[in-house]
Amino acid sequence: MTLAEPLPIPGAATAPEPVLRVEGLCVSARTEQGLKPLVQDLSFTLAKGETLAIAGESGSGKSITSLAIMGLLPQPAVRVTGGGIHFGGQDLTGLSEPSLRSIRGDRIAMIFQEPMTSLNPVMTIGAQLAEAIRAHETVGRPEARKRAVEALRAVRLSEPEKRMGQYPHELSGGMRQRVMIAMALALRPEVLIADEPTTALDVTVQREVLDLLRDLQRDLGTAIILITHDMGVVAEMADRVIVMRQGRQVETAATAEIFHRPQADYTRALLAAVPRMGRGTARPPVTGAPIARLSDVVVRYPLRGGLLGGVTANVHAVEHVSFDIRKGETFALVGESGCGKSTIAKALVGLAPHQGRIEIAGQAMAGPDPAGLKAMRRRVQMVFQDPMAALNPRMRVGELIAEPLLIHGIGDAASQRDRAADLMARVGLEAAQLDRYPHEFSGGQRQRICIARALALQPDLIIADESVSALDVSVQARVLELLRALQAEFGMSYLFISHDMAVVENISDRVAVMYLGQVVEMGTRGQIFGNPQHPYTRRLIEAVPVPDPGHQRPGGVRLSGEVPSPIHAPGKGPQRVALRDVGEGHLVAEGTG
Repeated sequence: MTLAEPLPIPGAATAPEPVLRVEGLCVSARTEQGLKPLVQDLSFTLAKGETLAIAGESGSGKSITSLAIMGLLPQPAVRVTGGGIHFGGQDLTGLSEPSLRSIRGDRIAMIFQEPMTSLNPVMTIGAQLAEAIRAHETVGRPEARKRAVEALRAVRLSEPEKRMGQYPHELSGGMRQRVMIAMALALRPEVLIADEPTTALDVTVQREVLDLLRDLQRDLGTAIILITHDMGVVAEMADRVIVMRQGRQVETAATAEIFHRPQADYTRALLAAVPRMGRGTARPPVTGAPIARLSDVVVRYPLRGGLLGGVTANVHAVEHVSFDIRKGETFALVGESGCGKSTIAKALVGLAPHQGRIEIAGQAMAGPDPAGLKAMRRRVQMVFQDPMAALNPRMRVGELIAEPLLIHGIGDAASQRDRAADLMARVGLEAAQLDRYPHEFSGGQRQRICIARALALQPDLIIADESVSALDVSVQARVLELLRALQAEFGMSYLFISHDMAVVENISDRVAVMYLGQVVEMGTRGQIFGNPQHPYTRRLIEAVPVPDPGHQRPGGVRLSGEVPSPIHAPGKGPQRVALRDVGEGHLVAEGTG
């Protein structure tokens, strides 16, 4: 050893060469005024087997960064204007499209947020997997098919041989996301970019997907870039975190440092906005008279087939559901996709044919009577998950908010506009914005517009169907606070439908847990979250990602396998669930415990 060599540090290891290195990356969009920066001076490295999370709100530059790495920027409108992306001894920003194509999908793969838009709807799952394999490796069809089946089995998809012959629309959202993971990992990439891979998934499916990514990373040594605004997922999955805002990196550190000792004001604000289990505001029980009551409600959809088109089976969407919603109460329905939550909402506004009895403000919903339905809808309004899809893009915001008044013949044009201006102010927007179109607002502002429209008729009940699930955490916190303030002001009731258990725990008074179209547990927020009795309820709560890197998930009863089908032959169906009172109105399915 010479004097010029550094002394070895006991126990220290030489840092491995990063598999990916981003240096001073700048991405800009071409506008009439010139180049607009979307990502500015971003630098980071990614080591083999490491998970690096890029966190931040919409518009922060997270997804633009991922598209730049993949060479998928919509050029020439958006292009890299500075810096480099180094992988395998090459700067990806200088490669031709054929050279990029040889790397993309093979050595660097990507999982997108919405698998339905990423999968070809007219090709079978097997054909799409085999095509991806054969695009990068010289193998025959039989070998490609064999490897496709192995990839589906590796992501723990049930009956992989059967799935090979199915089309994307025949699979659930969680199953489609598993297909996307199988496609991305079939060629054993060195880097996997997961762009909001669990945002639209139920909490239990999200848990399975995250566990799957962790297992596959352990087995293959794949480095992962996780792009998300879900800080619970960041805490659970990431080794390091980059926090971005408006195209700039505001903070980067090990995950524990980010959560326990954040340095940037923006990081602290982002973490403060995250809904956390156990932090719901204590409220006295709501004891008002019921504003809505469901008694033994059943919704079934017939499936027809055969030569004569007879009913071959029924989809049992809702089975014998009973509950009431009190005046001034927030009643939450929770459960996985397909459990019947949204079907109940449709039945409440007369959009789903049902058996049983539904009452609104003491009046029964009497069949398909147009006049009766129109009068009832003055009392019940809905706020949907996707505000952009719920707003007519060709109408100005003032017209959209006043439209319910116009439909029901309330007031003249001047008073309707005055009412729209007042509602805009109540949801935190300005009357001067009434003449703008929906696309001129942010996602959170559009949801506020939807809330204003729902308030126009001064309803007794607002149904919020996944109304905040697609919003950034800070925007979500502001919308939830708005809902609370409006409830206090107007005394209205909410039916809050969500798969986000942390949000439900923060806003609800009472909760009903649904599984396969039936309520399996119902009680106050404290009963459901503080003393869950049904195994399915415990599974939902245990699956929630906790925004704390040191959190250890508790053991407990866990359900396994695919959710049973809600489709049954005529005359047959699921066994009817009977609820028993385990104390103080806490209801749980018979046989539990």
